[in-house]
Amino acid sequence: MLAEEIKVQVQKALKELDFPEVPIVIEHPSSAEHGDYSSNVALQLFAKSEARSTKHEKTSQLAKYKTPREIAKAIADYFGFRISDFGFLHKVELAGPGFINFWLSEQFLSDTLKQAIHLGDRYGQNEALKGKKIMVEFTDPNPFKEFHIGHLYSNAVGESLSRLLDASGAQVKRANYQGDVGLHVAKALYGLLAKLKVKSEKLKVNEEKLKELEKKQLAERIRILGEAYAVGAKAYEADEKAKAQIEELNRKIYAQEPDVMEIYGKGRAWSLEYFETIYRRLGTKFDFYYFESEAGKIGLEVVKGGLRKGVFEESQGAIVFSGEKHGLHTRVFVNSQGLPTYEAKDLGLAPTKYKDFPYDKSIIITGNEVDAYFRVVLKALALLSPELGEKTQHLSHGMVRLPTGKMSSRTGEVLTGEWLIDEAKKRILRIMEQGPSFATATSRRLPVRPFRESVALEGDKRDGEIVSRLSKDEVAEMVGIGAVKYALLRGSIGRDIIFDIDESVNLEGNSGPYLQYTFARCKSVLAKSEARSTKHEAVSNFDIRASNLNAEDLSILRWLYRYPEVVEQAVKGYAPYLVCAYLYGLAQRYNAFYNKHRIVQTKKEEERRFRLMMTSAIAQILENGLKLLGIAAPETM
Repeated sequence: MLAEEIKVQVQKALKELDFPEVPIVIEHPSSAEHGDYSSNVALQLFAKSEARSTKHEKTSQLAKYKTPREIAKAIADYFGFRISDFGFLHKVELAGPGFINFWLSEQFLSDTLKQAIHLGDRYGQNEALKGKKIMVEFTDPNPFKEFHIGHLYSNAVGESLSRLLDASGAQVKRANYQGDVGLHVAKALYGLLAKLKVKSEKLKVNEEKLKELEKKQLAERIRILGEAYAVGAKAYEADEKAKAQIEELNRKIYAQEPDVMEIYGKGRAWSLEYFETIYRRLGTKFDFYYFESEAGKIGLEVVKGGLRKGVFEESQGAIVFSGEKHGLHTRVFVNSQGLPTYEAKDLGLAPTKYKDFPYDKSIIITGNEVDAYFRVVLKALALLSPELGEKTQHLSHGMVRLPTGKMSSRTGEVLTGEWLIDEAKKRILRIMEQGPSFATATSRRLPVRPFRESVALEGDKRDGEIVSRLSKDEVAEMVGIGAVKYALLRGSIGRDIIFDIDESVNLEGNSGPYLQYTFARCKSVLAKSEARSTKHEAVSNFDIRASNLNAEDLSILRWLYRYPEVVEQAVKGYAPYLVCAYLYGLAQRYNAFYNKHRIVQTKKEEERRFRLMMTSAIAQILENGLKLLGIAAPETM
């Protein structure tokens, strides 16, 4: 990153000036008026000088400087005398009580613009994780239960992180771990059997009713499964007889007894088929699917082995991990019925994953309500297998709520992820129906045509390629999903989200559709200019000094170069929100520029070429960034 290069040069300056070593922080100042990068190294040096003088220690050359500002001036002068040696710097100045501000050269900014266009979809990628194998487990819905908004959040986070890791050179595999056994399945099966008028003691399914159920649309069958789970969950809490029947069903499922496996198999298959329809909509393709029914068997043996090693102990017929010894809490890994719990299954999953894909790191993404659970499980894993424990990381996200409150599948009042996507899509379709108002929502002078005019027709050619037709529904799907994903990703992963659907589709706010629309605007400008044929040749011969850059031009150029840096930071911090913030800032700058200046119609040829190049680079970065977020970038809206 450029910040690292500046840091290296500052270190050289300190050595040349005979200043002691101190921690050097290079960051972007809060205001562009203070340059592109800033450092408080002079303040750090002065503090160190003061501390040493108090102890009567030698302070090298620092002793002759009375204030941090004087130290900052010495460092700034060092750069000023050698500014021609640094092709990427325009000037270095001191500011305030002792800050050092760095301005990048216009030539460097111009080269960045050219690089973004030249590299295309590779711009922003790096090799920081080249050679690393990383498995990312996310989404993890449970068969027999609906795909709720929390699963949607997990999917958005996991898919974006997978793409960010891939963009940094890692070999990434996506994994999905699904709870196809357990008490929740028994509860759903109990409710489903009740709907099919089956007496739990005999478990004789009414074949006519089952066939009638199978004829229903998949969405309806899933809705019925959701209702069945709510029935079973309520009965389990309120009726002791029902509770005993559900626990017996649970035992039969684990034992794979024939009288329950037919109806169990059908419900499981319906759920998995339903989940796949959602993954396709979201653009996620998993490499590995894991199930609790498989992990449980392995986990049971792992726990028994750990019992012999003293990692676990027996307690009232169960096998537990005494977490208090490690500053945690005690959890049951095998219950008194001899069945593996969620904890044991997770222990069985880890070696299974590693066997399938010998990873350098395994990331497990879940909601933060299971943070305490994973602290215990990962501690047990570390004691059983230090290597796998070291390589496994739990990453949690916050909870999603609507303004009306949290969702609950236990009561049947669950709001599904599919419902949220469909609601966002409906709102986008309503905006589209407004015609020209949709096209002018973010500007008085927006070039993107109303939807019905701007959809690419079958057989249209762009850059020699046939453009396939996009229907209104397809665009609304892309934009609706983009609205939901962006709203989930634009904040820090660990915080809770109050999801406002109307805000998520606001074309004038910090939203996915706003970014998608800005991208479509850029594409419309480029299409009107018919400048694509000059894309590469014009870039190589372009001289930025002939463009007479204005404030808006510079604002964009001084933002463009940050994109690769933001991608690296987002990977290091598992922080897709940094990409969101960057793209929003880029879109704001371009829209401000567009509203004030002509592009295609400007009379100065060099100015026109520069602005078209800048538009092309912005379109590329928006497309690349949206892709990292798992969001489509339709060329027309």
